Amino acid sequence: MKRILTQFKRDKRSMALMIVAPIFVLTLMWLVLDSESSTLEVAVVDVPDRFIEKLESGDLELASMSLAEAESALDDAEIDGMIQWNQKQPVITLEGSDPNTAGAVQKELKSALSAGTEQPFEIDFWHGSNDMDLFDYTGPVLIGFFVFFFVFIVGGVSFLRERTQGTLERLLSTPIKRGELVLGYLGGFGLFTVLQSLLIAAYSIYVLDLFMTGEFLYVLLVTFLLALTALSLGTLLSAFAKNEFQMIQFIPIVIVPQVFFSGLFPIEGLSYWLQAIGNVMPLTYGAEALRGIMLRGEGWVDFQIHIYILVGFALLFTILNIFALKRHRSL
Repeated sequence: MKRILTQFKRDKRSMALMIVAPIFVLTLMWLVLDSESSTLEVAVVDVPDRFIEKLESGDLELASMSLAEAESALDDAEIDGMIQWNQKQPVITLEGSDPNTAGAVQKELKSALSAGTEQPFEIDFWHGSNDMDLFDYTGPVLIGFFVFFFVFIVGGVSFLRERTQGTLERLLSTPIKRGELVLGYLGGFGLFTVLQSLLIAAYSIYVLDLFMTGEFLYVLLVTFLLALTALSLGTLLSAFAKNEFQMIQFIPIVIVPQVFFSGLFPIEGLSYWLQAIGNVMPLTYGAEALRGIMLRGEGWVDFQIHIYILVGFALLFTILNIFALKRHRSL
């Protein structure tokens, strides 16, 4: 027992993490799960005033729009639904990519409108369908998360072993430049990430039957860039770990926050400064691109900005990797 206590005393980072990490994760859970519920935004297009008055008595936030404006907002998932008037009956179009939100909107609309209609009103879905469930909605985020998580761990630990076993030091004593060394490692592991991305995406979509309306090649592109970003980040952080246990310690700091702010949990009710935290996390952009492709059938023009940001993250971490090698030997 004395030996164990002495070991922990020497490893101050492990001691600090045992105390700080649970508090940090619990705080994130409190911030995300205890946030206010998001507002249900619905566009009304040429709807009679008497029905608008009924709708205003509920929890919906109404916005008067033209048909073109409402369809554009639905296409960009900026509103949760649209109400039109057709032959003296309301026609409801739900955005549909989030089944929980779609169900909440339907409940509010039925409560407000059913009393004033003689027959059930028509409900259409702009994205998704009435058969979508929670796994279909969270599935794209989970694909991105598992790709990011396992590549981060495997890449970081593997690069750490290269250093602790002396392989990295021997390579640094050769004329190989730091940039060539980093690119060589990323290229070698990159072949593995291509295979992993293909297997995870194909299994999720074709075996687990996740809802999919976009192009499979786009899904592969996003998952590959997520894997490349995770690989470059994992190898970067491995430079600051002395052993595999210390590498695992980065998970609560690097991986867990991305789970909460990537879209797996609703964050619309959070303060803007808290939502902004997700803007510095690679998984946020990968998850949003995957959702757009799989749930809304988005094309290159719609999600290309997320691709550029992921490429930027990968380049940034790769450059930092090159400078991090100076910790071991200058060339």
